[in-house]
Amino acid sequence: MKAEKKPAGGGAKEVVAKFRLRIPAQEATPAPPIGPALGQRGINIGEFCKKFNDASKNFPKGTPVTAHITVYKDRSFDFIIKTPVTSALILKYAKLEKGSGTPGKKIAGKITKKDLEEIAKIKLPDLKVNSFDAALRIIEGSAKSMGIEVVEQ
Repeated sequence: MKAEKKPAGGGAKEVVAKFRLRIPAQEATPAPPIGPALGQRGINIGEFCKKFNDASKNFPKGTPVTAHITVYKDRSFDFIIKTPVTSALILKYAKLEKGSGTPGKKIAGKITKKDLEEIAKIKLPDLKVNSFDAALRIIEGSAKSMGIEVVEQ
């Protein structure tokens, strides 16, 4: 990956890596896959886990969230936590363990329009859409692709 300069805190820090990890909220540990992914880039694993667990307190424990991590040449790091993974939210609201193995042929469960609206409200900051209706259609499409039927009530 090409190094780039990024101003931070008055001086420029050289970026040496950018990557993403999907981690359960408030449950970061040095165990794989987190430990090896951070260790090979020279990040202090314990420090990352502590900061991540503190920062993810806004989300229900165990909900998978994506962390966008930037590593600098001096081995410092920054990360941004995105909203929970759409599929995990859909499964939670539909009260299911997993979606259908054959979506379109077999229905795994049902979810209401009201639940889809709640999920869309949660996901809206991370979706690249111009309207709430567009966000709702994206979430509905995700549910259908998981074999979950959308019902009025």
